[in-house]
This record gives sequence, structure tokens and C-alpha cells, in this order.
Amino acid sequence: MTHTTAEWQQLATQLRADSIRCTTAAGSGHPTSSMSAADLMAVLMLDYLHYDFNDPHSLLNDRLILSKGHAAPLLYSMYKAAGAISDEEFLTLRKLGSRIEGHPVPEPNGLPFVDVATGSLGQGLPTGVGMALSAKFLDQTPIKVWVLLGDSEMAEGSVYEAMELGGHYALNNLIAIIDMNRLGQRGPTMLEWDGAAYAARAEAFGWKAIVIDGLDVDSVNRAFAEAVATKDKPVCIVAKTKKGAGVSFLADVEGWHGKALPAADAEKAYAELGNPDCKLIVKVQGKHEGEITTLGEAKEFVPPTYEVGVKVATREAYGDALKALGASNPNVVAVDGEVSNSTFADKFKKAYPDKFFEQYIAEQQLVSSAVGLQVMGKIPFASTFAAFFSRAYDQIRMATISQANIRLAGSHAGVSIGEDGPSQMALEDLAMMRAVHGSTVLYPSCATCAAHLVHLMSETRGVVYMRTTREKLPVLYGEGETFTLGGSKTLGSSDKDAVAVIGAGITLHEALKAYDTLVAAGISIRVIDLYSVKPVDAETIKKAVSECNGKLVVVEDHWAEGGLADAVLEVFEGQAAPAVTRLAVREIPGSGTPYELVEAAGISAKRIVETVKGLVA
Repeated sequence: MTHTTAEWQQLATQLRADSIRCTTAAGSGHPTSSMSAADLMAVLMLDYLHYDFNDPHSLLNDRLILSKGHAAPLLYSMYKAAGAISDEEFLTLRKLGSRIEGHPVPEPNGLPFVDVATGSLGQGLPTGVGMALSAKFLDQTPIKVWVLLGDSEMAEGSVYEAMELGGHYALNNLIAIIDMNRLGQRGPTMLEWDGAAYAARAEAFGWKAIVIDGLDVDSVNRAFAEAVATKDKPVCIVAKTKKGAGVSFLADVEGWHGKALPAADAEKAYAELGNPDCKLIVKVQGKHEGEITTLGEAKEFVPPTYEVGVKVATREAYGDALKALGASNPNVVAVDGEVSNSTFADKFKKAYPDKFFEQYIAEQQLVSSAVGLQVMGKIPFASTFAAFFSRAYDQIRMATISQANIRLAGSHAGVSIGEDGPSQMALEDLAMMRAVHGSTVLYPSCATCAAHLVHLMSETRGVVYMRTTREKLPVLYGEGETFTLGGSKTLGSSDKDAVAVIGAGITLHEALKAYDTLVAAGISIRVIDLYSVKPVDAETIKKAVSECNGKLVVVEDHWAEGGLADAVLEVFEGQAAPAVTRLAVREIPGSGTPYELVEAAGISAKRIVETVKGLVA
């Protein structure tokens, strides 16, 4: 049932007053950025949002993403108006230990109604694309994904990656609302109130655009009705508003961004708003009716197997295992950055085309889609060249704050990729991924290990990254081997080991070549396959130190900073560290054959032999 103009306006007034009230109590926050969108959200709450606050994770709920996360007071005011949080909790905004944080975050630190953390601008719409993909193509539910964007964040390139993918997939369940309030943090936005320019951009990407007066609730209602009725494409509503709307001394006035009103000014503002008592509780429509498509039954994972000694690239084993995982777990889905024939994710694509979503060369969107898909209960694997995940590092960082469970696979790591040269070589990815809070970082050295680690990735929470190698490498392990997070493999050892050599990926194979050469020279070394970089096998490393004269050589196809050697040294934090010799890439490489580049970087078997001989001399 459609509500009246007066009812929409009454709720909008309360949302404005509450946005002032909670930020004044906190002494900080963004009330004016919240006030501009109050009319938009009032109409949405009362007549268009289908949501069961008692069952927030239902796939039959609409999704609301506050991409302009600094307007959190508005979102919390909505939750209070729905009776989902108490007034007492509402007024704990920005206080230590409160779920009502300065920018929205999900559980366990935040609220169950928040699906993803926002505040780093430009990420809400890309994440919404992932949710909409799941709802339209996998769950096949009638839900809508509503995303409220600020006009300042429309300068972010990630927004347009989302627009092109939303248009490409004709996501008619995705509705973007641009709160065009003209003012950014330090002054006017790029386009100010040029709604036609925003509309033209959206239409160029295949969206339907509707330009409205966002402060006129009747216009808002008509636009929402038109958006919901649109069946063939996503919709972008460009709503002209005013920052601080509803209060004369705040509306479209510069200098109020991110500033709470002092108590005296707050009282003046309440008076202009009619001194609402802020006790209105409204009924939100419940979740949609309908069935959720069942993707299939879970089965036992059967890993691909490889003959020991045969050469197989770990990137290909990733593809084999991902395909096998698709057969065992119906919730596994894949996204790729238009390199699936190199990452070998195309093996999954060919087997399960309905669960594969091409993201093209749009790595920020790639990661954001994975975040959106996992909100909807899927187990997403996102793959591209390892170097290109650096373009999406902020999305990865925010995924951690969102408590997201995403799996990332980066191929073409290190100088060993060969002739393509340094632009394609990931040499900082281990450091980058290790720095992500709570992350898991894996680096298999052979196909058997890679296949088992892919299965472990599917069962591991948080941001999980696996680095794969372009070169075909000899299979080291047979069917009976097991692999664990925080584990390693010792491939050569004796009670006379003079040095322990630690490697992973291609450098492990260089270490094994060095082992043979050194044994022939009468020097015994221990070789450790550090396939789990985070968490790392502290027990095995400490044992190697105690049994190998305290001498460790760490060899890595990575910059010297932040990779394997630092992971090893962190085992001894707060203790006397052993003597660790780092063999790592230290100069920007060029093109050449894989062997030439490994040799030039000083991480070859020859260099390992020289280093060990120097240590035992």
C-alpha cells in the first residue's frame, strides 16, 4: 500500500532530526550528508524495501548498501525507525565498543543488517553487482539491490567498472540512487547539479536513467515505482538534493561536511524541523515471497591426481581443482578478470558456465563481485594475474573489514614467468596479502599440493590467497599426501644437515636441484617446502634452526621485503632471531627466459649452492 506524502515527509523529518541528534551526542559524524538523502530513504523504507529485520540474512530480503558510508547516521536512523535498534543504542554512535560505528560494518563488530563495510568510497555499487548477479542468475529471486551513492564518489573509477558490468549483465534487479547534493568534503563536486551528465554516463553503460528532485517525496515515489517496474536493465536514479536539507543554515552551505552540530545549533535545527519527538516506529514490508533456486547437493571432494615427476603448472592444477570443487560443492562460483585461459579458471567455466561470471579487465570489480557473492551465501573464487590484484588492494582491505570470505588466486607470479617482463610479474603479492588482517596465504610448489590447497581454501574463512606459478614444474607428491593450513613439507633432511633451505613455488625446485649438487659435494642440507606462508609452520622452522646450526637460507621469487623470509623471521618475534640469508629479487627484471631471469635474480640452484658453501666454509 502506498503511503501518503505527509507520512513520507514525517519519516524524512525524523531521519534528519535523528541524524543530527546522534552526531551531536557523539560530537562527530556527518549529519548534513545524511540529511540530503532523508526523503529518498523515507520513501524507500515505507513502500519499496522488502526486508525482515528478524531474518537479516535471508536471500529473499532486498539489499540496501549505503555506498556513501559516511552517511551512517542516516542508516542507523532508519534502523531505529524500523525498531531494529533501540534509541539507547542509537545514541552510542562512535563510542568505543558500540555496534554503531562511524561507518557501517557487519557483525561481529557491527550490525547484522549491514552486509558490507562501507566508507572507502566507490565500492558499494561494485559489491551490489555481485549481490545482483547471485540473486538474478543463481538464486533466481525477485529481490532488488538498492545502492545509495554520494555524488563525490561518482569520480571513482570503480563505480564505472560496476556500471559497465551491471549493463553487460542487464541486472534489472540493481537500482543505484545518486544523492546529488552538490557539495563534497572541501567544496563543490565535479559536476555539481548536472544531473543530465550523470544520466548520460549511466545510459552509456546500458542503464535506464531517471533524473528527479530528490527532496520531493512524490517525485521519489514515482521514480522508485518506475525503477521497480523496469525489466530489461539496471536503473540509475539521479536525485537532486541539498546537503543539510531541511535546515536553512545548513542547506547547501559549505563548511559543514563531517561536522556535528553544537548543542545550541542542534536545538535551532530541531525547531526548524518542527521539534519531532523522534519516537516514530514504522512497519517495513517483509521479505519477498517465493522460492530460492537450489544449486545442487553437496558431494565428497575428489581431488585431481598427478603422477609424481610429471611436469604440471600449479596454475593448471588450480583450474583442475576448481572444476573438481564445483562438482562437490554447489555453492562454489568463479569470477575471473578475462584471463581464464591463463589462470585455468576456464576449466570451471566450461564445466559450470552458469556459475562463472566474467568480470573482464576490471580487477576492482572482480574482487567486489566476490564480496557481493559471498554475502549471498556463495563461495567465490576470483582469479587473475597476481600482479593485477594490486589494483584492487583497497577492495581486498575492505573485504576484511566486511568479514568477507573470498578466495583469490593469482597466477604468473615472479620473474619465472619469463619473457613478458616486469609489468606482468607479481613481486610484491605475498607481502601485500600477508599484510591483510586475518588473511591466509598459500604458495604451492606442485600440482598435487595446489589441488589440495584449493579444497582447503573453500573451507577457510576470511581473505584467502593462493599464488600460482606459470612454469610447469615436476609433481612432488603422490595421492596419499595431506596438506594443512600452517603446514610445510620437509623434502630432504638428516642428522648432519649444515643448513636449512626454505623455498616455495619455483624456488623450492631450485633448492632441490641445489640439494643434489651439495650432497654430491658432501654437504647435507635440509629442504623445506613452505607452501603455507600465512599461517607459517613455526614448529618446523624452529626445529630446522636447532638442528641445522642456526643457519637458514630463504629463497623466493619475490622482492626481499615482506615475503617468505619475513614470514620465517616473524616466527622468532620477541626472541633471538637466527641468521637468515635471503635470496630474493632485488633489481627490476627485464625480459628473458624463465631460467635466465631466475639466474639473473640470484635465486637459482647455482646461487643456492654458492650461498650454502659460503655458510659452511
